[in-house]
Amino acid sequence: MYGVLSVTAPIYLLIAAGFAATRFGLFERADLRVFGKYVINLAFPALLFNALSQRQVNEVLNPVFIGVYLCGSLIVMIAGIVWARRVAGKGMSLSAVMGMGMACPNSGFIGFPLVAMAVGPSTGAVALALAIVVENFFLIPIALAVAGSDAEQGGQGTRWVRWRAAVLQSLHTVVRNPMIHGLALGFLFLLLDWRLPEPLSRAVGMLAASCSAIALLVVGGSLTGQAFRGIWRDVSLIMVGKLLLHPLVVLLLVMLLPPMPRDMQIAVVILAAVPQMGIYPILAQRYGHDGLAASAQLATTVASFVTLNALLWILRPGS
Repeated sequence: MYGVLSVTAPIYLLIAAGFAATRFGLFERADLRVFGKYVINLAFPALLFNALSQRQVNEVLNPVFIGVYLCGSLIVMIAGIVWARRVAGKGMSLSAVMGMGMACPNSGFIGFPLVAMAVGPSTGAVALALAIVVENFFLIPIALAVAGSDAEQGGQGTRWVRWRAAVLQSLHTVVRNPMIHGLALGFLFLLLDWRLPEPLSRAVGMLAASCSAIALLVVGGSLTGQAFRGIWRDVSLIMVGKLLLHPLVVLLLVMLLPPMPRDMQIAVVILAAVPQMGIYPILAQRYGHDGLAASAQLATTVASFVTLNALLWILRPGS
């Protein structure tokens, strides 16, 4: 168990440090946005570029990993939406936000540091690149399209217009995402077998190395000031879906679909088991559900210390 804690403890210590620094005034919440912009616009693109440009094609193009991650996440998202809509009687936008919270993990800020410590930074970076493709091109656009098609806000024609507009807006956002630019440039260098000049390569490597610590501080700082205010039932449902259902479905698909290397199997299950993505409350804000999303993110992040340690203990070598 000590070996498992040696992997997870640094992650949660940095999250706690970010929380304490913001809670006691060392950082303002506005400072976190600056740190977050640095990570998203510079550090992550550099990390993804290095992950792809320095590998072989057969190491990066892993259709089984993509299939497991995409199918598992879609199954959980659809299950969450259907349950919230049909059983709990929620509106379509709230149902979509709840489904998104169950199926869209924080693969960059928490998932990558955890996978990197569990199976190595090289494998972790490749897994992160594949996960970002799935999340940005499939999961987030689908969730936002469902949220934007709320039938209570118009007729069939209006619903279709909202769906199409939400998809187009999501794809437009994806195209402008600096992380996608880093992915695309990394793939280009990979396919053409190009290499950066040594000084430039070192500079990119320094940016990539700064990613994990700053990202975790941002996660911790963003958790300050959240409250639950009578929404425990919805928060608990999202938390159970994210921390238990999502990794269980992905683990089942890992066992059913064609085999992958052991480290990639561990990586995809860990990514599915981490809390919600950092922009989850921001995306939910469009539909007036940012309070629920932020509260669910806080509860899930705290509870994940227990669930992730248990998961890593199960996935330990020889198990």
